[in-house]
Amino acid sequence: MAPNPPSAPSNEDYDQWIQALTDCKPLAEPDVKKLCDKAREILLEESNVQPVKCPVTVCGDVHGQFHDLIELHRIGGKSPDTNYLFMGDYVDRGYHSVETVTLLVALKVRYPNRITILRGNHESRQITQVYGFYDEVLRKYGNPNVWKYFTDLFDYLPVTALIEDQIFCLHGGLSPSIDTLDHIRSLDRVQEVPHEGPMCDLLWSDPDDRCGWGISPRGAGYTFGQDISEAYNHNNGLTLIARAHQLVMEGYAWTHDRNVVTIFSAPNYCYRCGNQAAIMELDEHLKYTFLQFDPAPRKGEPQVTRRTPDYFL
Repeated sequence: MAPNPPSAPSNEDYDQWIQALTDCKPLAEPDVKKLCDKAREILLEESNVQPVKCPVTVCGDVHGQFHDLIELHRIGGKSPDTNYLFMGDYVDRGYHSVETVTLLVALKVRYPNRITILRGNHESRQITQVYGFYDEVLRKYGNPNVWKYFTDLFDYLPVTALIEDQIFCLHGGLSPSIDTLDHIRSLDRVQEVPHEGPMCDLLWSDPDDRCGWGISPRGAGYTFGQDISEAYNHNNGLTLIARAHQLVMEGYAWTHDRNVVTIFSAPNYCYRCGNQAAIMELDEHLKYTFLQFDPAPRKGEPQVTRRTPDYFL
């Protein structure tokens, strides 16, 4: 007789995992595999432009700063009492990429309709081998399997979200090869982030104070001016583009005559930038409030002496 396949985890299992992760304890490797398998099933059903209802709280980069993610939930409200939309960059840079991304994926699996997780430019095999996640997995697990489970899962993350047909959310910015949301819906997202093209641009581009399209200093994506974002919003019936990807000292920053807002949710980024973090609460009438926060108190993190390479700090 063939052995019985391992049973799928129950909600009770997920609750126990979430509790352990909230205490900053990584899951065992086989549990991470089960979690990622279940998450893939859920993400497969989601659109490249994933619809999201209000009320919802929109968050920017977290970058492995686990204690600050816990602080974010303390300020914004616990899952599932608060609906969340995270716009990517869960891993790299911080000391706790493993616990951070595992907790967010566990919350997604446990409360799939209460939390939306988008892909950032760091949710990629290539970037995570340079900026910390790969090395952290080796240090904590002794092999790269958990890194592989997550980077395979990242290919399934939606690239954008649309709140109540009005607020367009994504990690980076616009693309010269994309005019409409339908074009984004038609992309094949299940792949490593390409070096160029529309999917790359959505994860890498930045707003700029010059008009038109420009060459990005990041080496991927483009810069885009107010004329571009105004036209994009007008043509697609949008009131706002919300995005992350850039460090802003107050945690949020308006650009392009309030056509674009940048939200950054990693306070004192890289444990040395001195910035505040912010999240954007949208109520059921799409009225927004920004909540700013400072770094959480930390236990057991070494003083920073290592310098991670910075393509852009």
